[in-house]
Amino acid sequence: MSRDDAGPDFVEAIARGVDVLRCFGESRSPMTLSEIATATGLARATARRIILTFEHLGYIRAVAEGYTVTPRVLELGTAHTLSSGIWELARLHLIDLVQATNQAASIAQLDGSDIIYVARVAVPKMVTLVVTVGMRLPAESTALGKVLLSSLNPDELDVALATPHRSAVAPFRAQDHDELRAELREIRARGWALTDEELHPGVRSVAAPLRNGEGAIFAAVNIAALASEMDLTELTDRCLPLLLRAAGQISADHVLLSKAPVATVASEPPL
Repeated sequence: MSRDDAGPDFVEAIARGVDVLRCFGESRSPMTLSEIATATGLARATARRIILTFEHLGYIRAVAEGYTVTPRVLELGTAHTLSSGIWELARLHLIDLVQATNQAASIAQLDGSDIIYVARVAVPKMVTLVVTVGMRLPAESTALGKVLLSSLNPDELDVALATPHRSAVAPFRAQDHDELRAELREIRARGWALTDEELHPGVRSVAAPLRNGEGAIFAAVNIAALASEMDLTELTDRCLPLLLRAAGQISADHVLLSKAPVATVASEPPL
């Protein structure tokens, strides 16, 4: 939409300020007042007032060669990502993962003895796994849940396993808790989990952890497939490396997302 069609509520002063910030993105070096005025089509006096305003707010800094933006402008760039959340950002990686494997991919977090799905990208098929965001499943019977349970210390694990399930789905093949604890130790050591027809007949899955900046697991991501479509060898040899790569990418995005606003503000001296 052009500015001429914006209507009476359009604030021209804000639009001009955005123009000034955007012009710095087209230049790798500081810009003089004249260069900024030329790039934006603004009068020098108008450009100067806008620059001084942004300088006072900490978004522009005067240097010997003219003016340059400060790291604080990253706050503006991360505002959308912060508001939409890590799951919307992660969904982009899930889409890539689904396209590469032709299998559904999901992210879940632990809640008591259940997992809760927080993001999912499905694959249109005649026969598919019916899973939706917000759905609960028993943690100990899913690859996602086993990854999450493996991150708990012994006391936390005891509490989780003693917590009644809120999921309406009962596992197809239950596992003894001693066997589960031994498997969780293996999962913790190798960094991923595999389930084969434990939750439901004909369903197998592989999952990997998502980690924050301190290395703690905050969620898990998986690929789920029908046994009739994919054998275990293909799931682990072809799909697992793709899953681990996606997990690393999502974890890296989480670190950037959580640290960028703090680092941006902290990098600036007091005004």
